[in-house]
Amino acid sequence: MRIILASASPRRSELLAQMGLKFEVIPSGQEEKVMESLSPDSLAIELAVKKVESVAQRVQGCALIIGADTVVVKGDEVLGKPKDEREAFQMLMELQGKVHEVITGLAVMEVPSKKCAVAYEKTLVEMASLTPYEIEGYIRTGEPMDKAGAYGIQGLGGMFIKRIEGCYYNVVGLPIHRLWLILKGFGIEVFS
Repeated sequence: MRIILASASPRRSELLAQMGLKFEVIPSGQEEKVMESLSPDSLAIELAVKKVESVAQRVQGCALIIGADTVVVKGDEVLGKPKDEREAFQMLMELQGKVHEVITGLAVMEVPSKKCAVAYEKTLVEMASLTPYEIEGYIRTGEPMDKAGAYGIQGLGGMFIKRIEGCYYNVVGLPIHRLWLILKGFGIEVFS
């Protein structure tokens, strides 16, 4: 079956390729808008569903569409991608020296039936204490600007992470174990 990733994220593409899947990329173009009425878990799932629905409208024939959305949660606040360097600095100041949650919502939709399976993964992340100088230096690299919570664990930001509790791949943006379970439910065998 044709597999489509509804994301332009190079990290998600790398992880799908690591799973041995043959797939194509059709970015959803869906705006990632925080809906304050939803819990962070529900928000991550809802954003993932919107991505697969957007791509499903443009796909002809049979396909399995994979969507994912990652949010960073500190206390009651959902941190998306920073709009600018000032917001990235504020986010990193909030996260440094503390524990936060990373939640990725998954949605996998079969078309044309529109059968959809959803799930989420949650990981606790402890970030080291950082000085304003260190945060400014990291922001100058440009890495924080397209990442929820303004850091990438798989890049330079990884040196700031003291420990995680849960799935590492979830923090990167695609919990591959959880996705594997969903794909098996659709009859996709990775080792066939």
